[in-house]
Amino acid sequence: MLKLEGCFTAIVTPFRNGRLDLEALKKIVRFQVENGVSGLVPCGSTGEAATLTPEEYAAVIKTVVAAAGGEVPVIPGVGTNSTAKSVEMVRKVSALGVDGLLAIVPYYNKPTQEGMAAHFSALAGATRLPIVLYNIPGRTGVNMLPATALGLRGKFANIAGIKEASGLLDQVSELINGADKDFAVLSGDDSLTLPMMAVGARGVISVASNVAPAEMSRLCALFLKGDTAEAARVHHELFTLIRTLFVETNPIPVKYAVSLLGLCRPEPRLPLTRLTPKNMLVLKKALAAAGIKRCR
Repeated sequence: MLKLEGCFTAIVTPFRNGRLDLEALKKIVRFQVENGVSGLVPCGSTGEAATLTPEEYAAVIKTVVAAAGGEVPVIPGVGTNSTAKSVEMVRKVSALGVDGLLAIVPYYNKPTQEGMAAHFSALAGATRLPIVLYNIPGRTGVNMLPATALGLRGKFANIAGIKEASGLLDQVSELINGADKDFAVLSGDDSLTLPMMAVGARGVISVASNVAPAEMSRLCALFLKGDTAEAARVHHELFTLIRTLFVETNPIPVKYAVSLLGLCRPEPRLPLTRLTPKNMLVLKKALAAAGIKRCR
């Protein structure tokens, strides 16, 4: 059974001269596993899934599954703004040895709550794997309401949780108040991990853990074992870095930060461009202040 608790890293997808850099991806995966993360989430927005060809998308997932070696679960991002295409994607990815799926609310076409329910019902019926819903209104243009998510959970046992990135703590409380004990709410905002866990979330699907996997994992572990004061201290130590990782559109800053660790090149794919020199300096200072150093 998939345990949705702790820090799951939404890993970057490394490129070299515009092509997938699978050797760098293997290093990234091992760095994450060796630093104690609870799981890996490839091919999300941080992984620039929107710019990957179908062949590249499959190659990334296969590489992550192989490099993780069963030590941590792999939960790739899936979903488009077409239900039929998303169902096809779910079926194909389910056959790649993954442990679950992170399914985003359809973007751009702004479905109603009824449309979202129908969309995710189709996805849940297309796989036996656990599905984590992904609510991120800032990218999709619509907010999946708690009643919709909870209604889906009531109908489908494999709707296992939600990555909640609305930024609304009242919405998080509403989800947790209405959920059964096996439905997991995970933060989709690094800076809100501690506040969300304070009202019942079980962890985070994290961007910051690309460069601070041990630290973000420790924050979650401390809170889960009841050491909230120490968890808060770690939160404040990381807070400036977390904010700086979003100084430009994600994953531009975090990919540059991962390159400073020596794990990959700082290449995003167009339409994303490299981090500006001004913000490179800001990010270097934030990494140093947080005690994040180049990998050995």
